[in-house]
Amino acid sequence: MDLNLAGKSVIVTGGGSNIGRAISLAFARERSHVTIADVDEAQAKKVAAEAQTLGAASAVAARTDVTKWDVVQAMVRDVEGRCGGVDVLVNNVGWTMDRLFIEKTREEWEREIQLNLWGMINCTRAVLDGMIARKSGAIVSMGSDAGRMGEFREGVYAACKAGVIALSKSLAREVGRHGIRLNVVCPGMTMPSSDDEISPLSMWAAEANRQWRTDEMKARIAKVYPLRRVGTPEDITGAVLFFASDRASFVTGQTLSVSGGYTMM
Repeated sequence: MDLNLAGKSVIVTGGGSNIGRAISLAFARERSHVTIADVDEAQAKKVAAEAQTLGAASAVAARTDVTKWDVVQAMVRDVEGRCGGVDVLVNNVGWTMDRLFIEKTREEWEREIQLNLWGMINCTRAVLDGMIARKSGAIVSMGSDAGRMGEFREGVYAACKAGVIALSKSLAREVGRHGIRLNVVCPGMTMPSSDDEISPLSMWAAEANRQWRTDEMKARIAKVYPLRRVGTPEDITGAVLFFASDRASFVTGQTLSVSGGYTMM
């Protein structure tokens, strides 16, 4: 199926690690112009080099802290200058630490809100003016099944992801008249297979999260998924590419779980 993504300008936030990396490389295979907007510039450059070998029309690493409005604006202006506009934004940045709400520090709450919700708000607002002017655009945001069901030990993270879903629906109603679509993909537990696929700044590089990546723990987690396995980054890319493509031209305001059946709604 031709998704007609060749030559399209795509920004993937957090595009250097795990799901973001897989998404960046998937758009590269579609011959898109890929901007890998990541706080870890070295990791983003590594993925940009991979993207070039896979056939990207162009692949550029852009050091971006999505929590900083001025930095996000500058990144988007640069992409518009290089590519003539932003056709697709993938809001992929995400971060959490598995911990009970009453055990978390306020610093952790604030970081979760800044990265998971404010980052999405900043990046979405930064691309909208250009998309409105061109009367087209697709915004695909990473939600989470946590935001659909309220996951145990992920209270603030779940609240942020619920916010991503709700804001996407609200904006889909607001800017649909301009030919702009917003949809959400909700992964389940999705882990990198090796440290080569993540930045040292990734949540998966944290010592506290390494326990989840052992074969024993993956086997335990898989038992709660109807498909009996833990997701891979590549499992997520098909849904993102579809929502970004012309094949989804009449699809907006939707939320799709790609989580091996962890939630069904």
